[in-house]
Amino acid sequence: MKYIDYYKILGISKNASEAEIKKAYRKLARKFHPDVNPGDKNAEHKFKEINEAYEVLSNPENRKKYDQYGENWKHADEFEKAKQQQQYSYQHAGGSMGGFEDAFSGGFGESGFSDFFETLFGSGAGHSHRSHSSAKFRGQDYTAELQLSLQDVYKTHKRVLTVNGKNIRITIPAGVENGQVIKIKGHGGKGINGGPNGDLYIKFTIVNNTPFKRDGNNLYLTVDLDLYTAVLGGEITINTLDGKVKLKVKPETQNGTKVKLKGKGFPVYKKAGVHGDLIITYNIRIPTNLTSKEKELFKELAKLR
Repeated sequence: MKYIDYYKILGISKNASEAEIKKAYRKLARKFHPDVNPGDKNAEHKFKEINEAYEVLSNPENRKKYDQYGENWKHADEFEKAKQQQQYSYQHAGGSMGGFEDAFSGGFGESGFSDFFETLFGSGAGHSHRSHSSAKFRGQDYTAELQLSLQDVYKTHKRVLTVNGKNIRITIPAGVENGQVIKIKGHGGKGINGGPNGDLYIKFTIVNNTPFKRDGNNLYLTVDLDLYTAVLGGEITINTLDGKVKLKVKPETQNGTKVKLKGKGFPVYKKAGVHGDLIITYNIRIPTNLTSKEKELFKELAKLR
């Protein structure tokens, strides 16, 4: 197996912190994303490498295995189990570990581990090979981070993710929260010797670039209201995430008045058709650049009051 330097792919040092890893990944992912480079096969390949590197290095346990075993990090658990079994066999047979310990303590480099792993589990292992190779191991779990807008998660939709070089089509339920993690069963690493596949864990980052503020399933919106409509009443049209809505404004509406639109908030996660509320706060705008005539009329109103 060709050695892939994940640190080099992300352009970071082996001592990089988790924050530095995430920062490097986000910068490169934006640069080489297929949506930014349509039809560019080199960018697509680079994007896959970047995702693969991030999936390994962003997981402390996987990173530790990678640092120790290189490209064979996925087999680290199997190797450790096999090593313990070999040690047990030798000790109870009254023998010495000999070359096994020498190989383990001497380091593997880029190919040494692969050669030794083949020796341990390959055709030269005799009966021990048969017992080890028949063991089933669960595949590695994968983690991915997906950034979406508030509008994206307002409705259930499908999306294609590229994870470890593979395209996975998933359904994203409406109402997903910022920071929420969902599990896609069986879409992690492939199981070994017929073992079950690992799972894929997706963490959502929700970016809100709308005038709405989200608090759980409720949405909050501040709406400017001109002085005349506030005093005399009338009808206004506001935008919601689900289209335009007409509102009747009561006469003598005060600044800061709140109006609740039931069921016009955010969808409740995995409860089809159920929404929170939209709370409107009126902000009354005082007219500016008044004409002489308007000022006179306001003076008349003041006298009447």
